[in-house]
Amino acid sequence: MTDLTERARNILRQNDKGGYTLPTHGLYPYQWNWDSAFAAWGFSTFDPARGWQELETLVAGQWEDGMIPHILFHRPDPGYYPGPDVWKGRGPIPSSGISQPPVAASFMAKMLAADPTGEARARAIWPKLKEWHRWFMTWRLDQGAVCVTHPWEAGRDNAPDWDNAMRAIDPSDVGTYTRRDTSHVDPAMRPTKYDYDRYIKLVQIGVSVNWDQARLLELNPFRVADPTMTFTLLRAQRDLETMGRRFGQDVSEVEEWIRTLEEGAQSLWNDETGSYDSRDVHTGLFNGVLSNASSLCWYAGIDDDRARPALERMLGAAEYGLASFDPKAEGFEPLRYWRGPTWPIMNYLVGSGLEEQGHHDLAHRIRQDTARLMEQHGFAEYYDPLTGAPAGGGSFTWTAAVWLGWAGQSPETCQGAA
Repeated sequence: MTDLTERARNILRQNDKGGYTLPTHGLYPYQWNWDSAFAAWGFSTFDPARGWQELETLVAGQWEDGMIPHILFHRPDPGYYPGPDVWKGRGPIPSSGISQPPVAASFMAKMLAADPTGEARARAIWPKLKEWHRWFMTWRLDQGAVCVTHPWEAGRDNAPDWDNAMRAIDPSDVGTYTRRDTSHVDPAMRPTKYDYDRYIKLVQIGVSVNWDQARLLELNPFRVADPTMTFTLLRAQRDLETMGRRFGQDVSEVEEWIRTLEEGAQSLWNDETGSYDSRDVHTGLFNGVLSNASSLCWYAGIDDDRARPALERMLGAAEYGLASFDPKAEGFEPLRYWRGPTWPIMNYLVGSGLEEQGHHDLAHRIRQDTARLMEQHGFAEYYDPLTGAPAGGGSFTWTAAVWLGWAGQSPETCQGAA
């Protein structure tokens, strides 16, 4: 335990670029949004001041409209594609033009619970997070559920949830480009060229309207209501409200957002799959995908007995935690990014939510499986859910953070109850 904890701390130190943290060297050379929130939490377990700095650096990239980008390009790295010259972001720091799952407020709440001396820094960050949350509520809702406008925005890049919507994208004029990810990681573990062409086309559409959200509502062929975004934002709103009350802020608007999202989450319930499912906004059809995101309802504070059988099926089909896609479904690939592997970050979000809602049997299984993966195979980006084999990038920041804040701790000693 002690050796793993020190190894995890060293990974964060090694990936620290002075104010922001790389997900891992080589594969991801910039600051990624939700990775950074996990990094802040990880640092807070042994260096609280560095944890607060991570969040401060993240919100420093906020656009005037409130959006906090999914990538901040702090330093040039010409080998990375697509870089700032492709995205043409319009924030104070060169950035991408989309966001990512808004987990920052929830990790800030955990950090504040563990380190009350950070309250002044949290107070300064709080209004920036509120503006970001307002941006989601203004531009990303459909029937009260939160949509993604690019697969990268969900953080689950090549998940089967997006397959139907991706077919509607014509990438014939996307041009030529050179990917960097497949030179660092086995291409069999990464999204395909079919996917990547469409990713780049969506970027080009955004650039064509200077990332004008009103125009993108009309133009973007990809708009999918997503459990990941809906449940993480609902949880973040709850944590934002709690902190706002502590800080003496008016939280009436946040309370209304919570009610909207609670109702909207139910628009993602698919009776046919017996789970929360993504929904293509353009067609109005569910995608019929059972994934690890389907079980984020407990993390969001929705204790839904209907969702338990699907979660139990997923756990029964894997040896290590929650697969990113149902192992019994056609198209399951145990090593290809979000089409099968188990991700410690998602195990944490689901497992900690189950703990909070009192489902200790399922939570214990997920926590123990996650710890076993790290004990046996180190701190990889993700793992084969059937064999535990490590995959993707190595020495991964958010995997190390999950060990430090959760998997390597007993439920009683995990810091922060928020």
